[in-house]
Amino acid sequence: MGCTIWLPRADRGRVLKVWHAQQGELLDELPLGYDATTMKTIEQIDVIWLRNRSIVRAFEVEHTTSVYSGLLRMADLVALQPNINIKLHIVAPAEKREKVLQEIQRPVFSLLEGRALAEMCTYLSYDNVIEIGELKHLAHLSDKVIEEYEESAE
Repeated sequence: MGCTIWLPRADRGRVLKVWHAQQGELLDELPLGYDATTMKTIEQIDVIWLRNRSIVRAFEVEHTTSVYSGLLRMADLVALQPNINIKLHIVAPAEKREKVLQEIQRPVFSLLEGRALAEMCTYLSYDNVIEIGELKHLAHLSDKVIEEYEESAE
């Protein structure tokens, strides 16, 4: 979809066993100009899509960890950079759907400077991610196709 990808160094080995990046698709360094504290937070996000030198989308995959840990990382990013305007997603199995949507709406995430986390962060099920990956012309689509599959907390 025209994005380069960042994966945390600690996760790369596991991911690259099942996914083979094309030349130039996986970044070794983040080309961002944030302060050290923000960079430390961003570097730990499970998957980041970038276009040029800008983050387009950030994903926390909650398979074995608690939903709350991914939301905290997203909230940290928004707290450190309140004017940041990127799409945030929690990716989790269908059985965690209710938990994700409930946790996104916790009062602590509603009190962030600027806007509530629920306005920026959505849920994507594993099934929807697989369906997106199987789209016939995926390479020719915009990252906005994800918006057809994401679910927002109400």
